[in-house]
Amino acid sequence: MKLLVLDGNSILNRAFYGIKLLTTKSGEFTNGIVGFLNILEKVKDETEPDAVAIAFDMKAPTFRHKAYAGYKAQRKGMPPELAAQMPVLKELLGDLGYKIVTCEGWEADDILGTFAETCENTDNTCMIATGDRDSLQLVSPKTTVRLATTKFGQSAVTLCDEAYIKETYGVEPKQLIDIKAIQGDTSDNIPGVAGIGEKGAGELIRKFGSLQYIYDNLDELDIKSGMRTKLINSKDNAFLSYDLGTIRRNAPIDTELAHYIPGEGDPAAAAQLMTRLELFKLMERLHLTPGAAPTANSAQAEETALLPVKNYKDGAAVLGRCEDEGAAYFVPVFENDELKQLVFNGKFDAGKPAIAVVDADDAFLKAFLGSKVTKKYTFALKKLHRTALHLRTSLENAVMDTELAAYLLNPSGSDYGVLRLAAEYGIAVPAYEDANVQAAAVLPAVCAALQKGIDENGQHELLENIEIPLALVLGEMEESGFLVDREAIKTYGEVLSEQVDALQKEIYEDVGYEFNINSPVQLGEALFVKLGLPHGKKTKKGYSTNADVLEGLRGVHPAVDKVLRYRTLTKLRSTYCEGLLKAITADGRIHSSFNQTETRTGRISSTEPNLQNIPVRTPLGREFRRFFIAKEGNVLVDADYSQIELRVLAHVANDTQMQEDFRLGRDIHTMTAARVFDMPEDLVTPQMRSRAKAVNFGIVYGIGAFSLSKDIGVSRREAEDYIHDYLRNYKGVADYMERVVEEAKKNGYVETLFGRRRYLPELASSNFNMRAFGERVARNMPIQGTAADIIKIAMVHVRNRLKAEKLDAKLILQVHDELIVECPEAESDTVKKILEEEMANAVQLSVPMLAEAGSGKSWYQAKG
Repeated sequence: MKLLVLDGNSILNRAFYGIKLLTTKSGEFTNGIVGFLNILEKVKDETEPDAVAIAFDMKAPTFRHKAYAGYKAQRKGMPPELAAQMPVLKELLGDLGYKIVTCEGWEADDILGTFAETCENTDNTCMIATGDRDSLQLVSPKTTVRLATTKFGQSAVTLCDEAYIKETYGVEPKQLIDIKAIQGDTSDNIPGVAGIGEKGAGELIRKFGSLQYIYDNLDELDIKSGMRTKLINSKDNAFLSYDLGTIRRNAPIDTELAHYIPGEGDPAAAAQLMTRLELFKLMERLHLTPGAAPTANSAQAEETALLPVKNYKDGAAVLGRCEDEGAAYFVPVFENDELKQLVFNGKFDAGKPAIAVVDADDAFLKAFLGSKVTKKYTFALKKLHRTALHLRTSLENAVMDTELAAYLLNPSGSDYGVLRLAAEYGIAVPAYEDANVQAAAVLPAVCAALQKGIDENGQHELLENIEIPLALVLGEMEESGFLVDREAIKTYGEVLSEQVDALQKEIYEDVGYEFNINSPVQLGEALFVKLGLPHGKKTKKGYSTNADVLEGLRGVHPAVDKVLRYRTLTKLRSTYCEGLLKAITADGRIHSSFNQTETRTGRISSTEPNLQNIPVRTPLGREFRRFFIAKEGNVLVDADYSQIELRVLAHVANDTQMQEDFRLGRDIHTMTAARVFDMPEDLVTPQMRSRAKAVNFGIVYGIGAFSLSKDIGVSRREAEDYIHDYLRNYKGVADYMERVVEEAKKNGYVETLFGRRRYLPELASSNFNMRAFGERVARNMPIQGTAADIIKIAMVHVRNRLKAEKLDAKLILQVHDELIVECPEAESDTVKKILEEEMANAVQLSVPMLAEAGSGKSWYQAKG
């Protein structure tokens, strides 16, 4: 039999610290549970055990505490957000059919040791999973250890057998106890031999075999006098440490392995608990069906009972029923962005509820999407709008997009599918084989749950007047695309290739040999070994050659500057030249995808390719804007907000000084410099203004003194003084910084002027760094999120105004606070006026919102 034994406390601890803090919508912490279950499933997949035991420590003192009062004395208790997950995890493991093993007076390590001993005595196999290397002493022909880690949310497992121990430590597994007895263990407060560390302890045991042998022959052994003295002085501690560090193999537990074969457990209870914890991906992995909340009543059960499913080739009858009802609940079924079916939930069975599956032929789609059915409840509105555009019609009366509503309620979510939402809101899913039919069956209940949440949060206007109308705008933008000059991009790529080749040769000459410049290991060897440049600590992977390291070496050696330029050019060539060429479609345009549900701040993101990431910081990068052009007879009109986030800050913080500067049209950065440096406005130097600008924008992003000092090249103390003087002069901002954090701690979230929320479980963390992160986000999100809301409102207004004035102009791109319209040359002045007016009047704040427009044949020219 193959027995898998997990060190419960150790794995939960590793998982907790290896995954960022996660909570449910109600604030229940889950990151440790998620990580633990991921490791459990990973180890099970790798080992295929017959039986599984999960060992946990108990709070009662063990025999080790009684033997040595200092044992683990310095250990802090579990942080509360981890401790809260322990009983929940144990309950869930029981529901999943696993047996938990504890033993008062003994540690989990001793339970592992006892199972290992049992397997060895009964010719069975023991596989231990733990995050603690102490268990390596148990490795034998019958026992292996899997060291489990979780980093950046990803689980990893290292197999440790006898060969691993020999190769890594140069000793047999049991000799690891002797090494620990000498070196001690600070985490467990095991004293060891004072003054001898890991290296010295390892050398002694590799040379002499055991602690006992060393002390039995201490006078005769070839040991340096200083080390011998240390051994003599710490003899009692050494043997105490040996005893404390030895894992026992005789804990009084049930060792009948057959008792640990996983049972059926209580799948319904497990599903219900995991639904509460919102562990939907894990539920799929465990083949569990999301469980309805305990409050689900018989009426809901009746609603989600199996309805008859009717298939229609001709959807005319379905359309008629929807028009009679005045509402349509439907699931759009796409294949490669092409709409293939619509699955409806309505009264299609002689006036009784039924599911109607309709083949999506063009005639039906055009009739249904453009119909005046009073209310359409669905999702994927952006795709539906694009479908309607292809059919030369429009999608009318869409009042609910479940993805957009769910995003507003839970902006940290990763999946807003209807079935996932049903699980999240405790809605029972009927057992149809077709997932689209299932989704249609629960769609009305999901819409009702989402609408209730939107109403409770006061996000009705945000959903209906910003996000839902924006889906149409984004659909039109994707359909329009952006024309590019293919040949110019190819030529620029060839120019970059020539410069890259020339730089490569120069770098080889500077170093003295050829190597792979793109390899951090080889580059580190070239710069820090061959050229002898200053470097940081060498790791197993070599010397760090990241951007910060190389930037710090600028001017030290010509090769460094050339490597930095080489990296810039190769990035431009591969990501932008080659990447953009691949994205050009048959019409010569790039059709980027715009995502409304990606960011936590509400910003729109762009992918395939990311046109919002076209480089603009350097002259070389800005060249790419030349390749984005208007079609023949047209121009591009580009408008962007002036300092939108600072204007939002002035309004939200109600800072009278900043508001006055904006109302009077003063240069905000110059005025900030004058106040921070306490000098007349006309004596402010360009460097002072630049530093004040960094502080202004840094404040918006919650910047600290350390980051500011790096950004503007001053000492940390100077940066602290700048921030202090800034907040002293802008008291409204200073008050806002404190107030918004206190409100976030009280409410558990922050929100924009338009009610967009971001939940901040980090503020409840016992970890200082995590809390500090939460505080930075609390200060920043209302500003950045409000700016994102404003640009969305402006996009909707600009699009509607262009249509209302019957112009041929089209909004084709949004980049943060910038909008780009393609229009006939004759419409250029009108479009400029529309952009400036609609952007300025998108919202009324206590300070004016300014936008300035320019035009040109290319993005480069239009931007000016």
